[in-house]
Amino acid sequence: MSNILAQVDSFSTRLKQERRRLKRSQTDFAALGGVQTQAQLHYEKGSRRPNSDYLIAIAAAGVDVQYLITGEPAQLVTLALSVDEQRLVAKFRDLKARERRGVLALVDAIVTPPRRAAKDEEQ
Repeated sequence: MSNILAQVDSFSTRLKQERRRLKRSQTDFAALGGVQTQAQLHYEKGSRRPNSDYLIAIAAAGVDVQYLITGEPAQLVTLALSVDEQRLVAKFRDLKARERRGVLALVDAIVTPPRRAAKDEEQ
């Protein structure tokens, strides 16, 4: 039982660290997670644990949820992603293989500069 209490306590400590890293007040952070400020206070004290909806919402704001849960930070590449990039990656992962190929082809078409016509290259 003491191991479970230690995990809750360390979760609450890490949650507070992540909130401070993002330079947010408890009230702002609660709003990001879709909860009341009182709930945020309980999460940070370790007297209550948040649900998955809260974790999903704060992850979209840049919180390293893997770190919150396990104590191990996510890969640095993941942490460097903007909110839009995180959203894009999450949606991409939900696609079927054929849809992924289509998205990649679209991105390639947007990013790759057009090839010059043969006459332009000859001059």
